[in-house]
Amino acid sequence: MGQLITRELRRLWQSPWQLALVSYLPLLGTLALWWLFSAGLPRALPVAVVDQDQSQLSRMLVRQLSANSVISPVSYQDIGQAQAAMERAEAYAMVVLPFKLNQDLMIGHQPSIDIRYNAQFLLVGKLLSSQIQLSLADGLKQKARLKQLASGVPPVQAEINLNLIETQSSALYNANNNYVAFLVPPILIALVQIVAMLVFANALTEELRRETQAEWFSLGTYRVLLSKILVYTPLPMLQLGLVYAWLYGYLGLPMRGCLGQLLLAQLVMLLAVWLIVLAIFALLQDSARVISFCTALFAPSFAFMGVTFPTHEMPLLAQWWRQIMPSSHYVDTHIGVIAYGQETQALISQLSSYWGFLLLLPVVALMLAKMRREQTGEQLDQAQITEGQG
Repeated sequence: MGQLITRELRRLWQSPWQLALVSYLPLLGTLALWWLFSAGLPRALPVAVVDQDQSQLSRMLVRQLSANSVISPVSYQDIGQAQAAMERAEAYAMVVLPFKLNQDLMIGHQPSIDIRYNAQFLLVGKLLSSQIQLSLADGLKQKARLKQLASGVPPVQAEINLNLIETQSSALYNANNNYVAFLVPPILIALVQIVAMLVFANALTEELRRETQAEWFSLGTYRVLLSKILVYTPLPMLQLGLVYAWLYGYLGLPMRGCLGQLLLAQLVMLLAVWLIVLAIFALLQDSARVISFCTALFAPSFAFMGVTFPTHEMPLLAQWWRQIMPSSHYVDTHIGVIAYGQETQALISQLSSYWGFLLLLPVVALMLAKMRREQTGEQLDQAQITEGQG
């Protein structure tokens, strides 16, 4: 086994691309992602405002929007110009304050304030939608309070009338509304899964590129596979460990649970990734097709985690696709440990969700046995040709 591990390490050292994948490339990607989200929360996002009323109330509502640090109102003369600004991504949302807004409110009518946002920018759009509604609600509440006081309602009763039901919004996984803590770890999980897939796929297809299948099977099919697993499993875990130490140790992002649970879950996730890649390799037996198929399979892993989009709203096919991604199983453990400080029993329950990947074991065993028979047949044919020529 020591000789087999040395064989893998020698091949790793001779491959600059493979060496980059297991060393500095993921760490550079981590730094780049942190830099992109280092502001923590989007601020001063441009919002197109069309003030058709031009009243004291409408100007006050615009000031309410300006007071919100997330919103930066930009005035437009008509709806067409505001829509064109949204199409050019110069504004992420649009607010239309209708004509006679103040007058309709004074006489008891219920005018509609048109709020639109660009849903292509998922997180930005949802953030603006909620912040715009909160800002406008605060402004309209002041108007309603003045109206009630003018009609003779006592101040205490006016406050009760305006706040019959109080609402509180609490982010489940992002209590501090920090996008570094909310987005960066899941993106890194998806990144590490893709990198791990590429690393193991390269290690397997290296046997095809070097045409060393005969050497592989002569050394022992499963012994060689075990040596690859022993070499390439600790490296992604070390990368993730360094990333988590930086995020939750140096940067001080909140973590309520134990890092040991995450390390165990990472190990199981990586073993599931190895099993999927090995099954695809055994079925396709072609370097380009193996890499292409694995990349297409794992590419949407971040979207399928359910961090930014409810998975139960996905089409049935997408939900099935999500179930065959190890990162989708791992993210439940990550959220449980980071956000809730879950107990060991919850971890055991989450790890049991990987049982379906064990169904790939007989498939891999059959396909590797077929590869070995084909390789043996090719060797016999080559030997007979050589004898015939002799």
